[in-house]
Amino acid sequence: MSIEDIYSLYLSSSKICTDTRNISNNVLFFCLKGENYDGNIFAEKALKLGANYVIVDNSKYFKNKSNYILVKDSLKTLQELAIFHRSKLNTKIIAITGSNGKTTSKELIYSVLSQKFNTFSTIGNLNNHIGVPLSILSLSTETEIGIIEMGANHLNEIKFLCEIANPHYGYITNFGKAHLEGFGSELSIIKGKSELYTYLKENNGLAIINGDDKKQLKLTQKNKKYIFGNSEKADLYFTPKNINSNKIILRYNNFDFESNMIGSYNFSNVSVAIAFGLFFKIPKKIIMHGLKKYSPINNRSQWLKKGSNLILMDAYNANPSSMNASIDAFIENTKKNRIIILGDMEELGKYSKSEHQKIANKLEKIDIELVILIGKTFREVNYEKNNFKKFNNSEDASKFLNNKKWHNKNFLLKGSRKNKLEKIIKF
Repeated sequence: MSIEDIYSLYLSSSKICTDTRNISNNVLFFCLKGENYDGNIFAEKALKLGANYVIVDNSKYFKNKSNYILVKDSLKTLQELAIFHRSKLNTKIIAITGSNGKTTSKELIYSVLSQKFNTFSTIGNLNNHIGVPLSILSLSTETEIGIIEMGANHLNEIKFLCEIANPHYGYITNFGKAHLEGFGSELSIIKGKSELYTYLKENNGLAIINGDDKKQLKLTQKNKKYIFGNSEKADLYFTPKNINSNKIILRYNNFDFESNMIGSYNFSNVSVAIAFGLFFKIPKKIIMHGLKKYSPINNRSQWLKKGSNLILMDAYNANPSSMNASIDAFIENTKKNRIIILGDMEELGKYSKSEHQKIANKLEKIDIELVILIGKTFREVNYEKNNFKKFNNSEDASKFLNNKKWHNKNFLLKGSRKNKLEKIIKF
């Protein structure tokens, strides 16, 4: 069956689905394979649950019925279908990648642009070779702007995702020490993320640039670009009126944009949302309304009140760059009674031990009441102060915390998803 024929099936379906747990009536179901599973085994179940067609790539599970479509590779077919659908759309696509802050930037930009335009943004973290095609296939002909988040842990991944999404605009949040195990080095991270800039340059796209980041300015010398930042040379000159207390306020042309974000590391996240709003000619007051509508959720820079204690929950994920930024923001926003709880950072490969040790060294120089380190790698770090405690996992740390009474304390929780630090706040 040709991709045009499969596209006709897609148009007659309510949506694309790849998981029987999320199935609904009249969906086009793709049976995808993974390292430890074969989605083809769910083909019959998907039809019983309401799918109108199933795409399979294992002849063992194919039945000679009109609602079964056999292809060579279900994933490749999904990607080709997304490319074909993209070619039919007039939607303006904004691609976002970077080591830290992708999702926060995406959500803030969406909150601003959706005030005026029919806007779609990547749901959750569907930002890989499966998630990006699913996001593109979620766009309709009525969608005016699509904000597509792109993640990568190897070279050439961003290039491939760009070929699927075909973005008009691109923004890289930063180059940090994320996925070092896959990329191999910081230079490879920069090269990998910059594949977005290369694609834009080759396809007459526009790069939205944080002018305070010298690396990005250097890498985009030959790009068409729109620059924002705390510099008079920028197209949009933002001055921080208030970034180190409980919310970020930025000034532009004598207008103060207020947000619900905290910490200087969120300066660029708020700035880029304003920049896109101004670029798309949204009035300043409407932009600010969009900013103020957004509050951090899902354990991302989220302030929680538990009794008399205040908790900065930033444990959705972690790498050396984001962990340093979270610690700095926490110190900026608290003066005493500080307790820092950190979980192992994943996917650092050969850099893992040294990067964890650097974090421990940093903490020894800060006035902190108690440091709790969780995970196999953090258990191996060295320190001289006696205010450090180590635990194998979040459960053991929770037992320690539950055996004590905590009043008027300021807590920071930061770590990779594997640590499940959200369990700890129950104390």
